[in-house]
Amino acid sequence: MGYTEDELICYQFEDKEHRFLRAAAPPIYETAPFFFDTYEEYAEAANHEKEHYVYWRGTNPTVQIAEKMLAALEGGDACKCFASGMAAVSAALMSSLSSGDHMILIGHVYESSIALVKYLAKFNVQYTIVHSMEIEQVQAAVKKNTKAILMESPTSFIFEVVNITAVTELAQAKGIRTIMDNSWATPLYLKPLAFGVDIVVHSASKYLGGHNDLVGGAVIASNEIIDRMYLEEYELIGASLAPFEAWLLIRGLRTLPLRMEAHQRNGLEVARFLSEHPAVSKVNHPGLPSHPHYELARKQLKGYSGLFSFELRDAGYEEIRSTLNKLRMIRIGVSWGAMESQIISPNYGYNQSELKDQHIPESLIRLAVGLEPSALLIQDLETALS
Repeated sequence: MGYTEDELICYQFEDKEHRFLRAAAPPIYETAPFFFDTYEEYAEAANHEKEHYVYWRGTNPTVQIAEKMLAALEGGDACKCFASGMAAVSAALMSSLSSGDHMILIGHVYESSIALVKYLAKFNVQYTIVHSMEIEQVQAAVKKNTKAILMESPTSFIFEVVNITAVTELAQAKGIRTIMDNSWATPLYLKPLAFGVDIVVHSASKYLGGHNDLVGGAVIASNEIIDRMYLEEYELIGASLAPFEAWLLIRGLRTLPLRMEAHQRNGLEVARFLSEHPAVSKVNHPGLPSHPHYELARKQLKGYSGLFSFELRDAGYEEIRSTLNKLRMIRIGVSWGAMESQIISPNYGYNQSELKDQHIPESLIRLAVGLEPSALLIQDLETALS
């Protein structure tokens, strides 16, 4: 019976240093400082804190286990875990940009990431959003001071697929750093570093944690990038992941292959149902042959998660509100990637002009298919749509 290296990392990650009293689960080192037998030992540790346990804002044994697992899964040299996905995105951007620099955002990225980029304007960081997957459009947005490209694939809400190789080849030729949010696919279904991406970020709150009880983030990159980030964007700013949250993340990673397989299966079944429903005009799922980037997705992705969107036919806010309020099993709420199915729309009834500027249809609904039986989810959607 076959198995993958990723499955072995998740199921049997070797952490011999912290196998405390043969415990099945790693211990939670819920301590702020660590003590030393001599002052000389402390002085040495304080001078090389990245390699020693001194204070959990820097290093912590439980957090390090999660970091080593994620680095191994992504195929990166090293990883640092943060207190939230946005802390991870912030660290990746701030380590890549200086005052006067310009950056590019490809397609639809997480709305809070866009808000962060707009905030950085106060430090004289410029940005351009390219609402196109065509590499020629990305190339046209490059300026002499462009230093970073931020992307997600599939993109947020619309779920278009970025040609990662084309973007990284362009970036490398221009000396531009590439940053990719890989929360949708997880390292099981996409390894951006293998495509030439410089920095991978994750919202660990999503599939990696998988239980709607964790807020965390991660950055995976080369040793050089992580070493430079450690002293400033990580330790200095202080948005480090707490030991208990790291323990929850480790717990989630141990079942990640099983959960992602179920998310993929359920997601495709629900997406196929919606694609044939008369009330639905379009389904944005890269695993459907009707998706405009279906072939590219097959080349880049090893699988699909359960997050996608669909558009109601001839609908606006009232139809969206009515449909979502009829759902019983699928819950209304932000975030995604957990056991529970969750649904939301970017249309709040008062932001139509913003949706137009962002190239987001007013009739769009985002659905995160969970681990419930797909037949029950389809029945719930059928009742709401009818």
